[in-house]
Amino acid sequence: MSDANENKGLIRRFIDAPPDSVGKTIFVAVALCLVASMVVSAAAVALRPVQEENKLRDKRINVLQVAGVYEEGVSVAEAFAAFEPHVLDLSTGAYTDQFDIETFDALAAAGDPAIVRALDEDPAGLGGSMQAYRMIYLLRDEAGAIDKVILPIEGYGLWSTLYGFIALEENGNDIFGLQFYQHGETPGLGAEVDNPRWKALWNGKKLFAEDGQLAITVAKAAPPAGKEYHVDALAGATLTSVGVDNLVKFWMGEAGYGAFLERLKAGEID
Repeated sequence: MSDANENKGLIRRFIDAPPDSVGKTIFVAVALCLVASMVVSAAAVALRPVQEENKLRDKRINVLQVAGVYEEGVSVAEAFAAFEPHVLDLSTGAYTDQFDIETFDALAAAGDPAIVRALDEDPAGLGGSMQAYRMIYLLRDEAGAIDKVILPIEGYGLWSTLYGFIALEENGNDIFGLQFYQHGETPGLGAEVDNPRWKALWNGKKLFAEDGQLAITVAKAAPPAGKEYHVDALAGATLTSVGVDNLVKFWMGEAGYGAFLERLKAGEID
């Protein structure tokens, strides 16, 4: 019997082996893993365009919301068409045509070295580097004048990087709104950055004091500059509040949109 088994080929011996043999058990497990991985990979590839489209739609909704023009039932694509996108060179505060607007977001998402610069100081917790160019959005009134400017912002809170937008009035100083579209802060605490009541506190606040110094503050108590520069910190979420304070000051300051805001206030942006 032993000689007969030895004369059989490897495949034949595998087929004739009992169903619960070690070889067949390993084979079935490996085969199932391979088939499952192929199915998951195929699904991921097939669904990627849908996922990217959903991410883009959600981002556009947030732009519409922070600008105060989002309406349920209205096509997001049609409403978003009213916004004028520009790629901004942060170092000069001027627009650049160095990049294609249609593909710029993909470059930014990939961390393309062409649009990244190192930071000497990193109060917003950006990992020591930042994008030297940013996509911003203008919303114009019926006369064609700038009505609102939408600027992307980001920075580290307690557990995660918060990604969002801040909407400014045409004077580059008055805040119309602020909101985040992605973060991983603690539900009920830091995640209250999504609370409509807290977001509403930003409306009407000012970035700069009369002497031109950046004065906006997220804290428990109002700064010496006055309440118009103060947003209440989130209750029970001190570190998230500090993170928001840091990131807003960073992006509205010299290392962020400072040069652009100076040009905007001087009427040099059209």
